[in-house]
Amino acid sequence: MQESQAQLPLFSSLSVKDYAKLPGQPGIYIFLDKKNTCLYVGKAKNLTNRVSSYFNNKKLLDTKSLLLLEQIESIKFIVVESEIESFLLEANLIKKYNPKYNIKLKDSKTYPWIEVTQGEKFPRVTVTRRNNNKKSLYFGPYPNVGELKLVLKTIRRIFPYITVKNHAKKCCLYFHLGLCMCPMVDETKEKTDTYKKNIRNIIRIFKGYSAKNLIKDLEKERNKLSERQEYEKAQKIQKQISAIINTTSANIKTFEYESNPHLVLKLREKELEELKEILNSKRYKIEKLDRIECFDISNTSGKLSTGSMVVFIKGEKNASSYRRFRINPQNTGPNDYSMMKEVLQRRIRHLKEWGIPDLIIVDGGKPQISAALVVLKSRGLNFPVIGLAKKEETVITQDFDQIYIPKDSKALHLLKRLRNEAHRFAISYHRKLRSKFISA
Repeated sequence: MQESQAQLPLFSSLSVKDYAKLPGQPGIYIFLDKKNTCLYVGKAKNLTNRVSSYFNNKKLLDTKSLLLLEQIESIKFIVVESEIESFLLEANLIKKYNPKYNIKLKDSKTYPWIEVTQGEKFPRVTVTRRNNNKKSLYFGPYPNVGELKLVLKTIRRIFPYITVKNHAKKCCLYFHLGLCMCPMVDETKEKTDTYKKNIRNIIRIFKGYSAKNLIKDLEKERNKLSERQEYEKAQKIQKQISAIINTTSANIKTFEYESNPHLVLKLREKELEELKEILNSKRYKIEKLDRIECFDISNTSGKLSTGSMVVFIKGEKNASSYRRFRINPQNTGPNDYSMMKEVLQRRIRHLKEWGIPDLIIVDGGKPQISAALVVLKSRGLNFPVIGLAKKEETVITQDFDQIYIPKDSKALHLLKRLRNEAHRFAISYHRKLRSKFISA
């Protein structure tokens, strides 16, 4: 039985004629008819672009899609933090409200499920069209098998698992790709325990267990290993933590979006307000943080050095404002101070075209901050500057004081996202140059 609008989650709502006013962010959209019946649930990387594509390209639509468009009276939507969250929430809502056009547009195919086998020494994770094995755990169904496989591929890079029932007692191709542990090849207690932890963490993800709590559990495990001086194992756990942050950017259970459709907006406001309060308590005079720019350097022993500038507008990524820089080694050499100085000099030349920052963040400590201050002073500018030390919870002020931010701080969550994005953008350009250099 389909549910009325009154029974639907408290999404934001628009008339169908106002579809172009949807935010350009990842999220879920629901098409409703005149009786407020849920017709279709979809997800999007960019709500504006995805929903507009229905109305702007009608000639490309099939008969079923055109029939759907004729019945849409209003659109409800929720903005989420990541693609994985939108994927899981979409599946949850389809299962909950059973919209007729989600089935029609898939030609009535049975939706796929995630199966995690139980009662086996090494549980498997597979995609299946049936959910009738009482000894297995099932998650889903999911409306798009292609997207489901992409999500599983992402999760598998973080928590490698096996998919086949009778795995050979030798390392498979996926082992060399870092996607399979092949635990049956070397059945030590350590390897078996690690594999079972991976499976438990995968189950947590599909149950909606928040990345924030998962990261906390992994950090505890990492810290225990460090205390026992098992640094190699601790480093592997740290890589999992970093991968979760980089691929999901999520700290919310999917059901929370249903009761609070403005959750992401409120989170961003809290992050920015908390960061502003922390900095103003250290002699900064920041009135707003609408535009934050973060800079990072990537190189290999000083060669093929690159710099990145990422921009967050009101706490959200603004990819169209990103800039990358190839650093001239004759001007800088393998010197962090000189490289950061060159990047910032080139950025400051474009204040009118690129915009005015409310805060500049540099990845590093005193040398990088000093470089920024020298550049700003030479142009008579006084933008607030902070540095992010290698310890993620430590901020360096432009007076070179240290601010230790609690790990559960919303401001720290924002700073981590900024630095991770700056690092990703810098290193992707560096790898591109390096591949060109190698193939030349």
